[in-house]
Amino acid sequence: MDKERMPQELRSRVERSEKLQERIRGCLMGGAMGDALGYPVEFMQIDKIHSRYGEAGITEYEKDPVSKQALFSDDTQMSLFTANGLLYGQTVSVLKGNAEPPRYYVYLAYLDWLETQRGSEHGGSIGGISWLSDIKDLWNCRAPGATCLDALYSGERGSTENRINHSKGCGGVMRVAPVGLFLRDQDDMAVATEGAEVAALTHSHSLGFMPAAFLAHVIKNAVNGNGQVKLNDLVDRAKETIEVLFAQRKHLEVFISLIDKAVALAGNDASDEENIAAIGAGWCGDEALAISLYAALRHEGDFSSAIIAAVNHSGDSDSTGAITGNIVGAMVGYDAIEEKWKEDLEIKETILEMADDLCFGCLIDPESGYDDEEWRRKYVREGMR
Repeated sequence: MDKERMPQELRSRVERSEKLQERIRGCLMGGAMGDALGYPVEFMQIDKIHSRYGEAGITEYEKDPVSKQALFSDDTQMSLFTANGLLYGQTVSVLKGNAEPPRYYVYLAYLDWLETQRGSEHGGSIGGISWLSDIKDLWNCRAPGATCLDALYSGERGSTENRINHSKGCGGVMRVAPVGLFLRDQDDMAVATEGAEVAALTHSHSLGFMPAAFLAHVIKNAVNGNGQVKLNDLVDRAKETIEVLFAQRKHLEVFISLIDKAVALAGNDASDEENIAAIGAGWCGDEALAISLYAALRHEGDFSSAIIAAVNHSGDSDSTGAITGNIVGAMVGYDAIEEKWKEDLEIKETILEMADDLCFGCLIDPESGYDDEEWRRKYVREGMR
């Protein structure tokens, strides 16, 4: 990116985006950090976590004995491919003048992610739309969700109106934070709608896609809040949008009641373990979001305490850690996150690169003649659809 060669309009756009860069980085990296903290204990009961790590539970990365790095799960993998699809679609729109909705390109990127689940021995470019497919370290099977795999293998693309299964698992919500980052300039309803549709590609139950709409909404407004907003206010604002958008969905009341419960619990005197157990285990989308909101509210402004609280329970610890990291990272920004979470996180430079791509977007401007060869290398693929 060469600002000196840019026309003034593009330069102004870059300068506006630079003001959000720390919170966008905080969101995407924060999600990977919370995921990496929770991944080793994803299937452990809380008593086993205490037995292995002590009464405080897991509070530091458990690093891979071979690579000496903190590894993340499919949650971060799919979040990165979500971002790749969104940015590819934007590039199609810039270069061709029209494009399908963002969810279409995200679906194509998920098919690329599906190929990576064959394992590292197959690692390499596959001729899809995703430059991430060229990152060999992403060719690892990290306990991917059965619903995501089955839905993508089926060849059928789900939507909020085209039901392909009955899953309300958290595999929809745990990957959609990039939607809120990418669509941060759009109105609340549009962001929530796209968040739901991206989740519904694989998860057809409304408790699978309504939480994704909610999270995308919160992320968008957290990033735009300039560090001056309170999470309680963002939750209230998201509830208003969701109640309008999904007014006809029969599980709306159940969803909103659980969010309200999480907010109320965040203000009591009970322990994090007690409160999270009262919410659920996080395997379903509504519970995963509610646990994450609870942890982010209870420890507002304290990234470390929030993700530690979010992963120490008998449930889907990597997903609740990832979502909490997304939320708190977007609220506080990357610089406010303790260095210990940045050190030894696998492919952190790739995650930061993707965060910056989400921040600035496609700057190629055919009208003025401004080009970006590095962007073309990543987001203009052979046989661009």
